[in-house]
Amino acid sequence: MTKLKNGTWVLIADGEKALFLENRTDGEDPFLEVFREEQQENPPNRAQAANRPGRFNDGPSVHRSAVDDTDWHQLAKDRFAAELADILYKKVHAGAFDDIVLVAPPGTLGELRTQLHQEVKGKVIGEIDKTLTNHALEDIEKIVVKELQAA
Repeated sequence: MTKLKNGTWVLIADGEKALFLENRTDGEDPFLEVFREEQQENPPNRAQAANRPGRFNDGPSVHRSAVDDTDWHQLAKDRFAAELADILYKKVHAGAFDDIVLVAPPGTLGELRTQLHQEVKGKVIGEIDKTLTNHALEDIEKIVVKELQAA
């Protein structure tokens, strides 16, 4: 059972928004305080794609196959996860935190996990695969404590 300590960071993220929180009390009754917010504008893929999907010849025949267009929306989400990993690396290098809990939907959590530097990975005490970016802080506190106790 993992517990939040005083000073533990909690990163609440999705593909477009991230909240950096710090626990100001103990693990029994945490008080999470937002100290940094990151956001990126990421319109839906249909608004970012310039052309219809391309086609290519399958050889000497007249048959042509469609090519999937780039998913610009997903690419932006992946870049945002890389930016968050970079922020965490700089902060852990500066000694800003000893423990961190990562909270994100499964896709974002997976991308963030692959982007994290080894030093940051060593500080991760828990991962929660939920989307909590638009929840109230009181709800986030309860959900994080409940999920960490269940782990």
